[in-house]
Amino acid sequence: MDFNLSEEHLAVMAAARDFAQNELLPGVIERDTAQSFDPGLIRKMGDLGFLGMMIDPQYGGGGMDTLSYVIAMEEISKIDASAGVMMSVNNSLVCWGLQHYGSDAQKQKYLPSLATGQMIGAFCLSEPEAGSDATSQHTLAEDKGDHYLINGTKNWITSGSSSSVCLVVAQTYPDKKHKGINVFIVEKGWEGFSVGKKEDKMGIRASDTNTLMFSDVKVPKENRIGDDGSGFKFAMTTLNGGRIGIAAQALGIATGAYELSLKYSKERKTFGKPISEHQAIQFKLAEMATKIEAARLLVYKAARLKDAGKDYIQAAAMAKLYASDVAMWVTTEAVQIHGGYGYVKEYHVERMMRDAKITQIYEGTSEIQKLVIARELLK
Repeated sequence: MDFNLSEEHLAVMAAARDFAQNELLPGVIERDTAQSFDPGLIRKMGDLGFLGMMIDPQYGGGGMDTLSYVIAMEEISKIDASAGVMMSVNNSLVCWGLQHYGSDAQKQKYLPSLATGQMIGAFCLSEPEAGSDATSQHTLAEDKGDHYLINGTKNWITSGSSSSVCLVVAQTYPDKKHKGINVFIVEKGWEGFSVGKKEDKMGIRASDTNTLMFSDVKVPKENRIGDDGSGFKFAMTTLNGGRIGIAAQALGIATGAYELSLKYSKERKTFGKPISEHQAIQFKLAEMATKIEAARLLVYKAARLKDAGKDYIQAAAMAKLYASDVAMWVTTEAVQIHGGYGYVKEYHVERMMRDAKITQIYEGTSEIQKLVIARELLK
C-alpha cells in the first residue's frame, strides 16, 4: 500500500485549499446568515474545474480521478460545506450519471455547460413519501409516443432554484414497481415546471434546497436517460458514487472544525496557561485527529476502488457512515473546546456543527448505509 499522494493530487489539494481560503472564507458567515450563495463563486468554481472534475475533457471536464475529487471536496468543505454540497451533486450525481449513462447527444448537449459551471445540475429523487424508500416514486412520467408527460413533486432538492438542468426520477410503469422507473433530463423554464418554497434549514444554509413541482411537463423522448425502465438502477448506481462525495464533505467539515480547535487551544488561556496544556483538551484533540485520519482512509479507499473499476458499494457506504458520524462528533467537541465562543457565529464551529448533521441524512441515512453494508456482507 502506498499512502503517498502523487504530485497531481497534491496540486489539486493546493488549488482547492487556495480557492477555499481566498474566495470562500471571506463572507462564509454572511452567506450562511443570508441563506444565499454568490453566483459569482459558482462561476469561479466552474472556471477552476471543480464542477466537472471527473468528466472527460472532450466535454469540458477535468478528466481527473475520484481521489482528486474527494481531495478537493475535503478542502472546500473545510471552509464552506454549502459550496461542498453543490459541488458534490453537480459532480457525483449529475455529471457522472450523464457521462456514464447518457447518450452521445445528451452528453454533447449538456455536459460542457455543466462541467464548466455555465449550468448547475440538480438530482431529483426524493419525494414527500419517497426518501429512504426510493422505490415508492409517485412522480409519474406518462409515455405519449414521442414525448413523456411528467406530473409530481420532488422534495429536498439541492440547487433546486439555482439549477438549470434537473435529472428527474419518475415512475412510468407503476405495475412494474422499481423496474418501471425512468430518469429524465428536464430543463428549467419548461412549461409546467415550477420551483416551490426554499427550505429554511438548520445547516448548509447557503445552499438552496427547494421543492420542485411538475404539472404536465412535456419531455422529449430523447431526454430519457438509458433504456426504458432502467431509472432505478441509474439512481442507485449514481448514489453509490455520490456517497463518496458526501463522505468527503463530512471529512472536510470534521477537519475544518479540528483545525480551528487546535489553533484556538494554543491561543486561549485558563488558569495561567494555554488550554492545550490541559490534559482534558489534549485528549479531545487526540481523539479528533485519530477519528479524522480513520475517516480519511475509508474515504480514500472507496475512491481508489472506484478508480480501479472494482466493487466499491460497501466501501462507499462505510466511508459515508463513519465520516458523517465523525463530522457530527468532532464538531460537537469543537464547540465544547471553544466554550462560550463556540456558541457564536464568529468562531465558525457552531456553523460546522449545524452543517455536519445533514451528512448523516442525505444521499442515504446512516441507517440505510448500515443496511447496504449488511447486504454486502451477507451476499
